[in-house]
Amino acid sequence: MVTRLFFGAVLCLLWAGPMDSEITQNPRYKVTGTGKRVILKCDQTENYDYMYWYRQDPGHGLKLIYYSNGFDSINKGDVPDGYTVSRKNMEDFPLVLESATSSQTSVYFCANSYSTVTHSCLLSAHKGWLETLSYPELARPGPDLSIQCCRPSLGQSHPDWKSP
Repeated sequence: MVTRLFFGAVLCLLWAGPMDSEITQNPRYKVTGTGKRVILKCDQTENYDYMYWYRQDPGHGLKLIYYSNGFDSINKGDVPDGYTVSRKNMEDFPLVLESATSSQTSVYFCANSYSTVTHSCLLSAHKGWLETLSYPELARPGPDLSIQCCRPSLGQSHPDWKSP
């Protein structure tokens, strides 16, 4: 049986302080075979410096894949293997899976932040789901999810996430 990857996104905007910024993640749904190239687009409405890609595996917490703190600035997170990103302008931060694998089954979050130093929670997030399926009839989008971002601790390069 052919293994398929399923991707669906549900918008989940968080409180963004004095200025709201929206994140748009595309495609909303994606079905592809293993070994295929997948591009998850992340666009923001404001020119916030910081943009992030996270993944959350079933039953686990969020893990940072990559983040950027400005134009052409790319930083590896905790789990960058198997992914690439680019930041050719301030609005876009696409995540690329060069050869999709079943180990990349996860919920994906794109987020942005005006600053990680003086503000505590200025992120917008977009929820996505990428799942390897043996039985396509089991693929169903999940419910909306709310998460909160917390200011980084001293020495941390990215914010923490938690369920309210």
